Amino acid sequence: MVSREVRIVVVGLGTVGRWLVGALHTHRSRLESRYGFHPKLVAVATARDGFVSRADGLDPLAVLDGRLEALSGVRFPTALDGLGAIEADVVVEVTASPAESGEPGLTHMREALRNRIAVVTSNKWPIALHGLELVELARAQGVPFRAESTVMSGTPLLRALVDGLAGTTPIALRGILNATANFILTRMEERSTYEDALVEAQARGLAERDPAADVEGYDAMAKAMILANLVFEHQLRADDVVRRGIVDVDRAQVDAARAAGARIKELVTLERSGATGLTARVEPTLVPVTDPLAAVDGVANAVVCRTKPVGEVVVSGPGAGPELAGQGVFSDLIDVAVARRRSR
Repeated sequence: MVSREVRIVVVGLGTVGRWLVGALHTHRSRLESRYGFHPKLVAVATARDGFVSRADGLDPLAVLDGRLEALSGVRFPTALDGLGAIEADVVVEVTASPAESGEPGLTHMREALRNRIAVVTSNKWPIALHGLELVELARAQGVPFRAESTVMSGTPLLRALVDGLAGTTPIALRGILNATANFILTRMEERSTYEDALVEAQARGLAERDPAADVEGYDAMAKAMILANLVFEHQLRADDVVRRGIVDVDRAQVDAARAAGARIKELVTLERSGATGLTARVEPTLVPVTDPLAAVDGVANAVVCRTKPVGEVVVSGPGAGPELAGQGVFSDLIDVAVARRRSR
């Protein structure tokens, strides 16, 4: 097999970005022998240190060992400046881009796609807020756009629903998509209080010191919007999603559900309404124990998607953790690189 060079830019060196850079070094030989491409890290960028690039490639270990200011190469003050000036095949966008605007990730992705550079990302809010626009821009430019890690981390949900079920019509979707909320509800069924379960989730690194994104349903809302964009091809606004988190669920409600032959789960639901509408909800829901989602415990996630003509398809797997998110990005990167190799 003839190995082809793939020039990679990583924008954002947080946990996921660093995991990916390490994987490019660790798995270099396997990427060449099994997948037929040679990964060349041609640029990296952070908000603090700007953008540094080398046409002959940066050493991944040097990137991981020190500040970008210590690397030799061509420098630009911002990632946006650099993306408009260099040649690359894939941009991996993994910056922190909050819900208010999805920035700076949104602008980075637009710039890359407009320059006919493929994009891989784990960045939720740019896809939640503008996913349909980005998919259409990528299609118009004839380049891949992948966002597997934005929902269920490394479990291949989007690939299964978008590519694996290509040609089907999605009708409705139900899913458990926040590992922290599911962990807390599971612990409450095991006789823990909400407060104690939250403290344990924080101690395990499942919840931030400010847990609002998880326990108030914002993270699940973003994932609902992403699935609406990428699976149903319908752009939702945040105001379109009915959102209620798990903060008001108490042990008495959990016990009552059990006594009634059900479990309380935070569910994301999407369902077509009329010819063009889509209803979306995130809320604690009574799930009968006979439902496949009732058996999803701890940090596991799962989705049941109903399509025409296939019927119901269930995808389940782990849904949290930086290594899993990194793996999802890595898998997308391999997919893009292999597609590029074949197109040549």
